[in-house]
Amino acid sequence: MAKLVVEVLDASDLMPKDGHGSASPFVEVQFDEQHQRTSTKPKDLNPSWNEKLVFNIKNPRDLPNQTIEVFVYNDNKQGHHKNFLGRVRISGMSVPFSDHEAVVQRYPLDKRGIFSHVKGDIALKIYSSVHGGVDGVQSFEPLEQVFQQHLDAVDSHYNHHPNKPTETAPAPLQEINPNKFDDEHYYKRSHEKNKKKKKEKEVRTFYSVGSTASAGGGPPPPPAEKPVFVETRSDFAKSGAAPAATVMQMQFPGQKPEYGVVETRPPLAARMGYWGRDKTASTYDLVEQMNFLYVHVVKAKDLPVMDISGSLDPYVEVKVGNYKGVTKHLEKNQNPVWNSVFAFSKERLQTNLVEVTVKDKDIGKDDFVGKVLFDIAEVPQRVPPDSPLAPQWYKLVDKKGEKINQGEIMLAVWMGTQADEAFPEAWHSDAHSVSQQSLANTRSKVYFSPKLYYLRAHMIAAQDLVPSDKGRQPDTFVRVQLGHQMRVTRPSPMKHINPEWNEELMFVASEPFDEYIIISVEDRIGPGKDEVIGRIIIPVREVPQRIETAKLPDARWFPLQKPSVAEEEGEKKKELKFASRILLRLCIDSGYHVLDESTHFSSDLQPSSKHLRKPSIGLLEVGILSARNLLPMKSKDGKMTDAYCVAKYGNKWVRTRTLLDTLHPRWNEQYTWEVYDPCTVITIGVFDNCHINGKDDARDQRIGKVRIRLSTLETDRIYTHSYPLLVLTPSGLKKHGELHLAIRFSCTAWVNMVAQYGKPLLPKMHYVQPISVRHIDWLRHQAMQIVAAKLSRAEPPLRREIVEYMLDVDYHMWSLRRSKANFFRIMSLLSGISYVCRWFDGICYWKNPLTTILVHVLFLILVCYPELILPTIFLYLFVIGLWNYRFRPRVPPHMDARLSQAENTHPDELDEEFDTFPTSRPTDIVRMRYDRLRSVAGRVQTVIGDLATQGERALSILSWRDPRATAIFIIFSLIWAVFLYVTPFQVVAVLIGLYILRHPRFRSKMPSVPVNFFKRLPARTDSLL
Repeated sequence: MAKLVVEVLDASDLMPKDGHGSASPFVEVQFDEQHQRTSTKPKDLNPSWNEKLVFNIKNPRDLPNQTIEVFVYNDNKQGHHKNFLGRVRISGMSVPFSDHEAVVQRYPLDKRGIFSHVKGDIALKIYSSVHGGVDGVQSFEPLEQVFQQHLDAVDSHYNHHPNKPTETAPAPLQEINPNKFDDEHYYKRSHEKNKKKKKEKEVRTFYSVGSTASAGGGPPPPPAEKPVFVETRSDFAKSGAAPAATVMQMQFPGQKPEYGVVETRPPLAARMGYWGRDKTASTYDLVEQMNFLYVHVVKAKDLPVMDISGSLDPYVEVKVGNYKGVTKHLEKNQNPVWNSVFAFSKERLQTNLVEVTVKDKDIGKDDFVGKVLFDIAEVPQRVPPDSPLAPQWYKLVDKKGEKINQGEIMLAVWMGTQADEAFPEAWHSDAHSVSQQSLANTRSKVYFSPKLYYLRAHMIAAQDLVPSDKGRQPDTFVRVQLGHQMRVTRPSPMKHINPEWNEELMFVASEPFDEYIIISVEDRIGPGKDEVIGRIIIPVREVPQRIETAKLPDARWFPLQKPSVAEEEGEKKKELKFASRILLRLCIDSGYHVLDESTHFSSDLQPSSKHLRKPSIGLLEVGILSARNLLPMKSKDGKMTDAYCVAKYGNKWVRTRTLLDTLHPRWNEQYTWEVYDPCTVITIGVFDNCHINGKDDARDQRIGKVRIRLSTLETDRIYTHSYPLLVLTPSGLKKHGELHLAIRFSCTAWVNMVAQYGKPLLPKMHYVQPISVRHIDWLRHQAMQIVAAKLSRAEPPLRREIVEYMLDVDYHMWSLRRSKANFFRIMSLLSGISYVCRWFDGICYWKNPLTTILVHVLFLILVCYPELILPTIFLYLFVIGLWNYRFRPRVPPHMDARLSQAENTHPDELDEEFDTFPTSRPTDIVRMRYDRLRSVAGRVQTVIGDLATQGERALSILSWRDPRATAIFIIFSLIWAVFLYVTPFQVVAVLIGLYILRHPRFRSKMPSVPVNFFKRLPARTDSLL
């Protein structure tokens, strides 16, 4: 007989419930009407049981549909009852088949109700076994065969491609761990060994994101005796408090657990309260404090000459243990000025001395000039907002420690944090192998997008054009160019020398308006052959601005210049006056918001003009803490990953520093944005820096990105979560690691924020004078190109591939996968309507007589008192909303792999999605995809045709297309009009309601008369070819 084994290992950080600051916990497990409990651990908030509870599985086929409930209680013997300490509900779907596959999982304890006070977590190991295999080790093939039929059904539910081989579904609480080892050097040594073990499944505990957590069942160490405000680290380094309860609630068939968001509890100053908090908490309270040893090398003077030639090429070497930083060498200079700052992480300090050495650059071995030594224990601590530490002069000493006759160096050495203003520009110890030229590519920076405007060009008419061939009427059009943007009007319907176009063209212009608009009138002589008749060049800064819906500026006549005459001024005087001119209306519309990202996840909705912008409503603070389990992006070169983050909200971009050659970078950098609209999205991406060694032609690789909508965040709440970094590649969906963030959205103007929900999403101009969707897409693409070009010229550059990935430049491209996702989104919406219809059908067919009788009573009350209908509806909506508050999301929404149809996408669909435009694939593949698209379009065509048929039948009721049907309907309408006139409305409503809700005994399985009548009405399908 099959058995279910629940190993209760330990619990930690439980809620004290005995009134004396402690608890006596025990665990009770319920499964399939079976109850078992562990022993009681008196006065222990971190108990350890290590007990096995065995349950009978009556029908193994039903296990995936059953629930394992684990309750933790306080044994209150004095009151002869038990206090609730928390519970965990686990779906049978997640139970592995054997002890070998089972791993220790740490589950956060969930509340029982709104007012439950619960904290802590419990470690469990759950698996199924055959009889006799609970304590011993043996094969579990028979039980796997029992489950195989259900697994096939689950796999077919997950997989839309029936030909794909079936894979065993992993336990929902396991996570694929590409970097099971924490030591990065061990990764390099055992890289080849792990390639051979590629087929072995590597899993790690879903909750235990810390390096000290293990798969063993031992109890966690007791909490250290520290003040109340100190929290143990639990983000990615140590094991600590539990993640959010919603992460470990019932696991149903959805997206894989490793693609979910995990709540963490890092020791942030914002959560510790004000007791014992240092001064840096006011500025950097959403990141963990990182201590650095700073060495500021300012300058030197009176350095001794070391070469025979009497010259000196000095540079400074700062050495702390195994880390060494070097300044630039200055040729022939005895009084050099370097002004360089070096930062050494305190965690990696391996010595008690700081050695600052001045050397002379030489062809062979560099000469020693002098040095200065500092004891790290005596280095002062500097805490902002203290003023910077003043550098001092220090005498140089020789290798023996004796002072030399001449030579002094000005230095400042102090201990600080990442809040120090010297931090962004400092040379960091992890960049010891980077050249001075590439060092700028590793530093953190803040960028701002250029301010964009829409430029409206209205081509009205032209006069007195002079074509080269005067024997034919010119076929003219206007070509307008602004930077790299070029658009043309339609040819004029009037083919003569005074054409009219009356066409508006829109462009994207950026400050400081240093570009020119080139407008040329051209004559189409033949296919592909155009001749310029006249041209005019207008500076953008001379174009007037229009704020909001003000009157458009008057159209002006501009003289056209002949291209040949405009080049040489001398010839211009000899030529006759060129009298051709063009009527234009140019203006810069500053009342629009220039879209440079998709409106679905836009981060800024403000108009271009600063005069029309509303005040901010709040602040968004983001702490970019760390990343974990990144994939080695440079494994071919024998390296790991040089990771950095880019965050974009509004027109402000931030870039963290690059941490070199690590799979677990810790940035701990905090940034702030002003919020003008809560219905906006912040995007945070992680990239691998490929420009460390000066490779200008390389492209930074994508590791993944996270989007968070501000309207889903509660105000003033600190969200600390680990987000999976998912990237869709031609080979499928890949998880490149996890990104750890701390986010807080604080409101500064509650009234304005609430009022914002009643205002339009975009500025007024978008509704008064809307731009067509076709033009919006083209303008969005041009705006993206301008932003990418501007930011790529910064120093260090924010490269084009980064900007395009953050702005989703290819979001509008065709994707069969995305089309499927949108289709299933629609079906999920219709499922709610379908549920209501099924519920009403159950009422009509008396499936639950008590519910049907209550509906009858409610119906009669509403008919008798119709004034209660609307209050009842709104009260019902209020109660539903209040009830759903218990089940509100606890974590910010993240990219859903299941919703995106990314987990089981066919490889050919992904290849089509990543294909270039126009296509670069062979002809037979393009033909196959075209046939597939025809098949999908044929189904859509059928559905649209059926909808059109139903609508045409409704229109044909009174159109006399079927004279008998129309006559029957109008006679029936007359009878109903007389009946309704003489009968009170309430009587009619009661009769209709009772007829609809009649008992099944009075129903027929045949369609009703109105349905039969409607289906017999004619449609226009018989008129189609």
